Amino acid sequence: MKNYTKRGAWFFRLATCKLRKLPDFLIIGAQKAGTSSLYSYIAQHPQIAGSYKKEVHFFDGGLDPRVDSFKKGISWYQAHFPLRTSRKILTFEASPLYLYNPLAPERIANTLPHIKLIVLLRNPIERAISQYFHSVRDGQENLPIMQALDAEENRLAPIIKNKDYKNLVFIHNSYKSRGIYHEQLTRYFRYFPKDRILILESERFFADIHGTLKKIFHFLEVSPYYEIADTRPQNIGKNRQSVDSKVYEKLAIFFAKHNETLSHVLGYGFGWI
Repeated sequence: MKNYTKRGAWFFRLATCKLRKLPDFLIIGAQKAGTSSLYSYIAQHPQIAGSYKKEVHFFDGGLDPRVDSFKKGISWYQAHFPLRTSRKILTFEASPLYLYNPLAPERIANTLPHIKLIVLLRNPIERAISQYFHSVRDGQENLPIMQALDAEENRLAPIIKNKDYKNLVFIHNSYKSRGIYHEQLTRYFRYFPKDRILILESERFFADIHGTLKKIFHFLEVSPYYEIADTRPQNIGKNRQSVDSKVYEKLAIFFAKHNETLSHVLGYGFGWI
């Protein structure tokens, strides 16, 4: 009965898709940087309503290599959002793969040219390690962490060459490459002015949730003084283990030049080590 109810609700939303809003803003990443918590917090604002599920995965084509959700079209996408009302309500979704997928920026710009974008960046060393354990938990990785990091370039090379961005290895085993933020942001800067992209640091966000949300609400032009009630963190991995210091050293060396380039692209740095 539950599946029939869900299916019926979906067909209703699809039938009424033209009566629904397209998103006013997107959280585009990064993965394992706190986007689930950010989605939960923002959706508590009375002037904002989230999509029916956090990650719609339209502009990246989805997580199933056999199905391209982008080819399902704008009506399918629009069905994921609330009905238009007389009240001014903003709506949004949060698909962290949008930041990493090279096809997403142009697709978003062509479909939603006036959209605002929010990016949450985490220290890429911690982000890479967190993704590794996430992939292990999901059954997408069976190598030890150092071997997985060493294998990444060879794993990804043919995929990048063939632009096979729905390949599961590209999605799940891209530990270091997902942390090369300057390349990903530069792709977005080609299509969107910088004043429509709010870039936040994950560590500062969790250190000052209410202060960061006030900044976000200013950016979205909703009441900045509303304080959310539930600040519990979301989607916290349970299988994190201790990591050898050599892994940190390896990742620190890898990311040093990329973090320096990021600071040049943005005009400021985050002090990541």
